[in-house]
Amino acid sequence: MSMLVIQLPARSRTGGTVPEGTAEYGHVLSADGLSAGAHGRAAAAQLPRADTVVAVVPATEIGWHRITLPRAPASRLRAALAGVLEEQLLDEDEHVQLALAPQARAGQPTWVAAVHRPWLAAQLATLEQAGLVIERVVPALWPDPAAHGHFFAAPGHEADSSTDPAEPWLALADEDGVCTLRLGGGLARQLQARWKERNASFSAEPAVAAAAERWLGAPVQVRGDADTLLAAARSPWNLRQFSLVSHHRGLRALRDVGKKVMSPGWRPVRWGLAALLVAQVLGLNLWAWQQQRTLAARQQAMNALLRSSHPQVRAVLDAPAQMQRETELLRAAAGRAGEADLEPLVALAAQAWPPGQAPVQSLRFEAGKLTLMAPGWAPPQIEQFRNRVVAAGASLDSSDGRLVLTRGAAAAARPSTGTPTGTPTAAPTTAPTGAPTPRKAS
Repeated sequence: MSMLVIQLPARSRTGGTVPEGTAEYGHVLSADGLSAGAHGRAAAAQLPRADTVVAVVPATEIGWHRITLPRAPASRLRAALAGVLEEQLLDEDEHVQLALAPQARAGQPTWVAAVHRPWLAAQLATLEQAGLVIERVVPALWPDPAAHGHFFAAPGHEADSSTDPAEPWLALADEDGVCTLRLGGGLARQLQARWKERNASFSAEPAVAAAAERWLGAPVQVRGDADTLLAAARSPWNLRQFSLVSHHRGLRALRDVGKKVMSPGWRPVRWGLAALLVAQVLGLNLWAWQQQRTLAARQQAMNALLRSSHPQVRAVLDAPAQMQRETELLRAAAGRAGEADLEPLVALAAQAWPPGQAPVQSLRFEAGKLTLMAPGWAPPQIEQFRNRVVAAGASLDSSDGRLVLTRGAAAAARPSTGTPTGTPTAAPTTAPTGAPTPRKAS
């Protein structure tokens, strides 16, 4: 996962302004965030693109304050910090960008970084207008128990007539915070003894390495701008907090997850998921192919059974329906009654007739449906009659003294409910009053 680290230029102490679009940014491009790749200086629009973009604030632009973190809700934490630091800040509150240390806890001591907000907001706006999404803003140095000093030529101070332009500056980070000092003053000499007691390590830019070694009286590690920026990018800090938080946090979180998944460390997981997906697709296709073969075999068996049972059928379109139709034709030709004919339905009604109930007044038959006129039945009698009919494999509808028995295809098409049956549309076969009536089975 590639990373672009950008060095933000320090504010000008002379009051001059740089024309918009002409400022150049030191930068380094890394393929893995550890080793330096292409580096140099370029305008914002000409900076290279990378998966992750980090901006580095110079040590001269950050003030550090040690406080006890107040207990306040997240929506009021910024105002609470301003109240605690009111006497320590040298600028108006609206001009100060505050940032808490990582994993800061309420009620415990913590570090707070203070940066000039208009300057930082302008720098971020310039880079984002050039199409760069700044995910983190980190300090060049931050408070650290492992004391470290870095000699550098601070930009923006060259116009100070009291300072030698070639004289290096020193930024030192230890457990007491971060300070930047010019070597020409006496304060640096006073603190030098304490730095030696803490075994502080020192590095320097190549341009000021010789002057730093003369002043320190000891060799220093020469570290180029690219290595310095990469070291700063590994900081746990993020100065982009409160009002400077990106408005695309959700998209950035998704992008971070995507970058993490596409990183080299997740390559085995990606290959495993891809193999699992391929196995699932192949398994589903194999299962579908087996199901198709099973269905085709069953279809062929039904067709073969139809042709063997009814050789007169030439074209097989719907084997079950054709088998049913041909069987019904054979039954009718043999003069045998089917289960949905009049005689079986009358016999069923006679078997299910409630004890002591008067004979039916009239009956009517149409295909698969027998309607009995039996007014005056009580609900328990109707329910008893229905239970016996259903147990025999038929269904019953009752409404307004009418009992409608259905069986076979008609029963499958009609639910066994107590809803009205409606007026029949087919021409019924009606038996007059006095015709044979259902009786209770003996």
